[in-house]
Amino acid sequence: MSTAAISAHPSPLARVFRRFEHWRRTRHRRSPIPDALWAMALDAARAHGLHQTARTLRLNHTALKQRLSAAGGPAGDPPVRAPFVELLPGLAAGGPACTLELETARGAKLRLQLQGIAPPDLAALSRTLWHAAR
Repeated sequence: MSTAAISAHPSPLARVFRRFEHWRRTRHRRSPIPDALWAMALDAARAHGLHQTARTLRLNHTALKQRLSAAGGPAGDPPVRAPFVELLPGLAAGGPACTLELETARGAKLRLQLQGIAPPDLAALSRTLWHAAR
């Protein structure tokens, strides 16, 4: 975000940006970033993502990531939400039954116990869930 874009949009990230810029103008040379500003940066990273916050506030990405991890927050950008998957009513209760288990490389797991769903529907459902988890 440019300075003009920051001043044009009074978002929470813009307020944190202005606080950092004020601190940079008034600080003593080589003084560390105050804890209060780091706390504001961590809140912004949780809300807006690590990359955008580090770039907007002109912070070291790795330092912000380490502080975020130490504070117990997510170390990366906010997770992407999976799309809504509509499941239509299945066949009678006596239909075929199966258990579908999916796990991503990052360790996200999903287990579904299904009854009355046809194999083509199961294939479409698993593809949708698998691609949404990536």
